[in-house]
Amino acid sequence: QVQLVESGGGLVQAGGSLRLSCAASGRTFDTYTMAWFRQAPPGKEREFVAAISWIGSTSYADAVKDRFTIARDDGRNTVYLQMNSLNTEDTAVYYCAASSQLPIVRSRSRTRYPYWGQGTQLTVSS
Repeated sequence: QVQLVESGGGLVQAGGSLRLSCAASGRTFDTYTMAWFRQAPPGKEREFVAAISWIGSTSYADAVKDRFTIARDDGRNTVYLQMNSLNTEDTAVYYCAASSQLPIVRSRSRTRYPYWGQGTQLTVSS
């Protein structure tokens, strides 16, 4: 069982930066692929943002590529999402997700992640 707790959300102006963190419980964090998804109101589907495999391979959605960076610190059981050049379309609830040894090529599908955090709100103002 893995428990995930996100933090770092908030209100930021367009063009600004923010870093989200996701702290995971469990002793096998270093064998999990970790990902960030986001869901914008109202009623939109939860969409893939970025993922990092247990061996450090990464994948990004086209909408955030070159602006967002995902990283992990296995010693701290934490995954980060550094977000730069934010715009209003990035406003959403951001969720952290985990899946044991999920290949990076399959990391974009939310159905492959059994573990989810509660989400953290990011609001980008114009």
